[in-house]
Amino acid sequence: MTLNVALAMPEQTARAVFPPRSLDPLRPALNLLARDPIQDFHSPEGQALLRDADILLTGWGCPMIDDHVLDHAPRLKYVLHAAGSVKHHIGEACWERGIQVSSAADANAIPVAEYTVAMIVLANKRVLQIARALHSTRTEVLPEQLFPDMGNYRKRVGIIGASRIGRHVIRLLSAYQLDVVVSDPYLSAAEASALGVELVGLDELVASSDIVSLHAPSLPSTRNLIDARLINLLRPQATFINTSRGELVDQDALLARVERGDLFAVLDVTTPWVLPSGSAFYTHPNVLLTPHVAGSLGSELERMAASAVEEALRVYRGEPLRFPVRAEDLAFTA
Repeated sequence: MTLNVALAMPEQTARAVFPPRSLDPLRPALNLLARDPIQDFHSPEGQALLRDADILLTGWGCPMIDDHVLDHAPRLKYVLHAAGSVKHHIGEACWERGIQVSSAADANAIPVAEYTVAMIVLANKRVLQIARALHSTRTEVLPEQLFPDMGNYRKRVGIIGASRIGRHVIRLLSAYQLDVVVSDPYLSAAEASALGVELVGLDELVASSDIVSLHAPSLPSTRNLIDARLINLLRPQATFINTSRGELVDQDALLARVERGDLFAVLDVTTPWVLPSGSAFYTHPNVLLTPHVAGSLGSELERMAASAVEEALRVYRGEPLRFPVRAEDLAFTA
């Protein structure tokens, strides 16, 4: 039997995530019903595509798939998401009706990990501070006089959260001669050893690391996980990196510590998402702010498309999904 595939997401998302040739691997194994995505499941056009679809390839902004939608999708068996979390469009009805769901969260984790590792290397090398000194003095700068401890050899990097992103960071850091430690309440010492790192308590990680990088999920229990006490445990001249979520950090306490002048911060996420224009984080020389650029952007979106397309091909070949999502998984996603 021929398996039919339909896209479901805003047109702008479809253009960004699925450029023209990204869907070619589907052919001739699977039949793409239409190049234009379903944007409204309740429109005549949307319901016509739903009626024949065995597989939905979804993206950011996909409408909620609930009982009413599924009533008009008698053949639908798979929803393959070309992005991260599925919690915004997978309704309870999907789980109740046995729809199999997949996510490209692993593909989306790779650029975040790459960004993180780049920042770790630059931070240990004191590149941002030295560049700032060069720009401001416009004359000879002697890096080792400014930062005699600069360099990556044998520096300690602390990873908070052995999440999907945290594990990619650990994998990428294995190419460097660094001392990598991890703190995660759900990780065993044996699992940490298998990853090639040491499992330590959160207090020890924070107090002993040259770089502390946050990769825990955003849950009610992790709000202000990095509180004033932990922030004050950070060792002098350490760098704190956050590519997770702003609400995991007590930002007032972080700013107060930064303003003491002995802590550096690389923040790709904040709370609120866009800081007020008067925030001192914008102007403090010890802070590098980026506007949530660590996640998939530009050409990196195609990696997520490729992940979803490969999942569709696995369905065609009768293989299990590589990145399945279960209802119980959603409680632990960022």
